Amino acid sequence: MSQDPKSLLLVTGMSGAGKSTALRTLEDIGWEVVDNLPLSLLDELLSTPRSRGSSRRPRPLAIGVDSRTRAFDARRIAGQIENLADDHAFPIEILYFDCSDAELVRRFAETRRLHPLAPDRPIADGIAAERDLLAPLKSRAEHVIDTSESAPAALQQQIRQRFGANGAPALAIVSFGFARGIPRGADNLFDLRFLANPYWVNHLRPLTGLDPKVAEYIAADPAYEEAMGKIEDLILTLLPRYREAGKSYVTVALGCTGGRHRSVHGAERIAARLRKEGFSPTLEHRDIASRPASDFERGTIAPEPGRSKRDQGTI
Repeated sequence: MSQDPKSLLLVTGMSGAGKSTALRTLEDIGWEVVDNLPLSLLDELLSTPRSRGSSRRPRPLAIGVDSRTRAFDARRIAGQIENLADDHAFPIEILYFDCSDAELVRRFAETRRLHPLAPDRPIADGIAAERDLLAPLKSRAEHVIDTSESAPAALQQQIRQRFGANGAPALAIVSFGFARGIPRGADNLFDLRFLANPYWVNHLRPLTGLDPKVAEYIAADPAYEEAMGKIEDLILTLLPRYREAGKSYVTVALGCTGGRHRSVHGAERIAARLRKEGFSPTLEHRDIASRPASDFERGTIAPEPGRSKRDQGTI
């Protein structure tokens, strides 16, 4: 069964003006992206069922077209977009990238690329021809971005702000157990082994951090509220800075000994706080289904003299 996208954005504009950067950024923030698709195939694309591994939730769709697209005709494309808007119940818009002639000449000269419309002529000739060719799409566009004075990072940020959720990078929260190794690619890692360990309470051991009884036990630790609040505040302070730096993905990892109790509860709490602040994190509990991985975690090693198992669990 086919599934219409939440919205459709036709991304086009002058060669060298930033279309490729924009498409990569849209993909990073969760859009489905197809580049250089002949629009004669667009109806077929929209009617194609999603693969089993894809999300069931509709995603916005970005289609990249430019003067290199087969059978490119700007006036026909503009008319086709209007017909699609009449036939479908989701928003359809055009994003057009413009840039000054002088800056485009500089970019092509710097990269030593040939202009697609002037492979054997001066770059300026290709730019002039392309500007005339694309004029019908620019006049029809709902969004026009001039990148004459924009660095790639600034353009990425602008795309996130216009078309992403709060302009934020893709955000993942991962719980894990140190006994099974630290997750690769973690940007921020927090060790929650300082908190009271439910593993040493017999009736809590079979449960996980998703259980209210485990959450209550962890939250009773005197250090819990202050420490977790500071972790949340730090993450919320860093996310805007990551966005300004053009970072596409941010992974926050929270670990405990086995990855089943403290880290799971901590990840759930932090994800809930981020959602309340307007972010849309994905949440993964990497080791929640794992069995104890070490003799200490299994409880076969006695606590150190003078320390209870409850305290020993913080190591």
